[in-house]
Amino acid sequence: MTIVSIEPATAERWEDLKGLFGPTGAYGHCWCTFFRRRAKDHTASISCERSTRGLDNKAELQRLTLGGKVPGLLAYDKDGPCGWVSVAPREDFIRLSRSRSLRPADPNEPGVWALVCFWLPHRRRRRGLGTRLLDGAIEYARAEGGRILEAYPVDTAGGRAPSAEVYTGTVEMFHRAGFTLTQHHLSERTVARLELKGQ
Repeated sequence: MTIVSIEPATAERWEDLKGLFGPTGAYGHCWCTFFRRRAKDHTASISCERSTRGLDNKAELQRLTLGGKVPGLLAYDKDGPCGWVSVAPREDFIRLSRSRSLRPADPNEPGVWALVCFWLPHRRRRRGLGTRLLDGAIEYARAEGGRILEAYPVDTAGGRAPSAEVYTGTVEMFHRAGFTLTQHHLSERTVARLELKGQ
């Protein structure tokens, strides 16, 4: 697969993002808002009747994007958008600050960015696109003034796992990218961190 570019999901690219995610909002009508919305709001959006399922989540992502926020990056190949990574300042992800298993030890630590999700269509998986998106996220967070990039990968012990379980990435891919891996201070989850300054 030849990636042409990895670009910020700006307002002008909303139609590309919407088209990539498709009618189910990437996965389960989430529209990559799981970490951006309060639990009750996100759950209400995916639990309502079929005809309106996920519409509130979609509206939230659209509001953010058209309002000038960059919720993540889009990968493009010669046929158009082909992959997604959600990366932004950590404070944009309100669910992190409330999570028992991922709550930051210092929520006021300055300059921390978070990478919370990858999404690739089925035909694009297992071709190295996730690694390309991770590299793009590192470059983007650094260019935007981030001091640290933090992520919350799943340990598959080098094997495979269903894509729905590894949307935050795998320990192996972050290890290869030079991240420091530690156990979260309150849970058994892994936290990956990379210093962006001075590199």
